Amino acid sequence: MNKKTGILISNLGTPVAPTQKAVRAYLKEFLSDPRVIDLPRWKWWPILNFIILNIRPKRSARNYQKVWTPEGSPLLVHSQAVAEALQKTLPDTPIALGMRYAQPSLKHALLALRKANIERLIVLPLYPQYSATTTATTFEAVMTALRRCPALPEIHLIRDYHDHPLYIAALKESVLSFWQKNGRADKLMLSFHGLPQRYITQGDPYFSQCQRTTQLLTEALNLKPDEYIMTFQSRVGFEPWLQPYTDHALIHLAQSETKKIQVICPGFACDCLETLEEININYRQLFLNAGGQQFDYIPCLNQNAAHIALLLELVQKNPYNHNHD
Repeated sequence: MNKKTGILISNLGTPVAPTQKAVRAYLKEFLSDPRVIDLPRWKWWPILNFIILNIRPKRSARNYQKVWTPEGSPLLVHSQAVAEALQKTLPDTPIALGMRYAQPSLKHALLALRKANIERLIVLPLYPQYSATTTATTFEAVMTALRRCPALPEIHLIRDYHDHPLYIAALKESVLSFWQKNGRADKLMLSFHGLPQRYITQGDPYFSQCQRTTQLLTEALNLKPDEYIMTFQSRVGFEPWLQPYTDHALIHLAQSETKKIQVICPGFACDCLETLEEININYRQLFLNAGGQQFDYIPCLNQNAAHIALLLELVQKNPYNHNHD
C-alpha cells in the first residue's frame, strides 16, 4: 500500500451502561434509523417514542445486566480486542474502532484517522453477511461523516465476507476445537440474527448469504442434512420474519429426538447480548424446559487468531474487490 492507509473497524453498538436510561438512549438512536425500521416516520415515531421507549429499556437493561462484564459491554470489549489484535499485526497502520450507534462513535473514529493524515480509508464492518440494516447503514453514516472533510480520502468499503475461505476455516476450527473438548451433540444449530421477511422480498441479500455460509460450513464439517439446522433469532413485532425461528425450533427439537444440541451464531463476529443472553441464557433454559438434556453454546470468533488472520487478509489483499457503490 503506497498511500497511507487507515482502517475503520465498525460494529453495531451498545449502551454505555446496563441501566434503563442508557439503554433508552441507545435504543432511541438505533431504532430511529430508517434503514433499521423502514416504516413511514409519521407511523413509526409515535410507536417508538410512546410505546417502545417506555417499555423495552427496562427489560433490555435487565438482560444487559446478566452479561455485563467489569470491563463493560461484551460487544464493545470484544470489538476493542479485535481492533487491538489487528493493530498488533499492522503496527504502522492507523486503526480505529467506531460503533454505528452510541460510543465510540464513527465520527470519533474517523476524526482519529484524519488526524493520522491517511490518504486511503478501508471500512471494515464486522458483519459477515451483508444487509441494508447493518452494513449499508454503516457505509451511509461513514460517507455522511466524511462530507465535510477538506480532503476526502480514497475509500474502500468491505461489503461482506460470508463465503471467504478464511472465514469458513475459522468457523470450522472453532467448532472442531469445541467438539474436541466437549464432544458432539445430536445436532448443530446455526442461529443467525433475523430480519423481517419483506426486507428479503425487497432485495436484501442477507438470507441468501446466511444460506451460503451454512452450506460452506456444514460441508467443511462433513455434516449430513439431519445433523444441523439453520435458524433465525431476535425477532420483534408481529410481522413474519425469516424462518425457522430459533426459539420455536429449539422447543420442537427438544420435544422430539434431539436431546443434546450445540448452537453457533455465524452471523455475529463478536459475542454480544444476542448471543450471551438471548441464546446462552434464555434459549438454553427454553430448550431444557422443553425436554432437552444438554445445551452448549459455541462462542463467536471474537479475537481468536484465525479471525484476526481473516480480517488481515481482507484489509491487505482485497480492498479493491469489496467496493460498494
